[in-house]
Amino acid sequence: MTDSIMSAERRRWLAGGVALAAAAAGAWVAWEQTRDMSTNDEALQAFWDLQLMQPDGGQMALSSLRGKPVLVNFWATWCPPCVREMPLINQFAQSQAARGTHAVQVLGIAVDQAANVKRWIARQPLAFPVVLAGAGGVTMTRTLGNISGGLPFTILFDAQGQVQQRKIGELSEQDLAQWASFA
Repeated sequence: MTDSIMSAERRRWLAGGVALAAAAAGAWVAWEQTRDMSTNDEALQAFWDLQLMQPDGGQMALSSLRGKPVLVNFWATWCPPCVREMPLINQFAQSQAARGTHAVQVLGIAVDQAANVKRWIARQPLAFPVVLAGAGGVTMTRTLGNISGGLPFTILFDAQGQVQQRKIGELSEQDLAQWASFA
């Protein structure tokens, strides 16, 4: 009987230790996501130097977007929150385009296959350019501060190409209204 009491006590201590480790890991992840994760200059320069393929086969140099604030949204057709937020981002892009020179430019970077993106855009045309990053887009998001690699992931760059805001997860109208003030 003593062995079973000791065994039960050990299990409680073990369960308590596991729970403590899980809580510590959760706190670390939360801290990592909220702290100032300034992206290093090399990663930013590499991002702005990219030339990515568009769904129609053309190329787009990301450097062509510099000089104005840019909202970059990493998304995929297979990602439900990405698809849900796309009409909101499209509406934001349209409203920003109407502002002229004081507008935030919008760019979609699809972490997906060209055929999937072309079909999606044919059903839901977008008022902003979309380029393809394929599976390598997840790595790209990590270099820009998305440590979990989750989608959707959105970054707001200022006119000098520096990160002003980041969000992992679905954008809200409130997010976009607040971010529009950076223009």
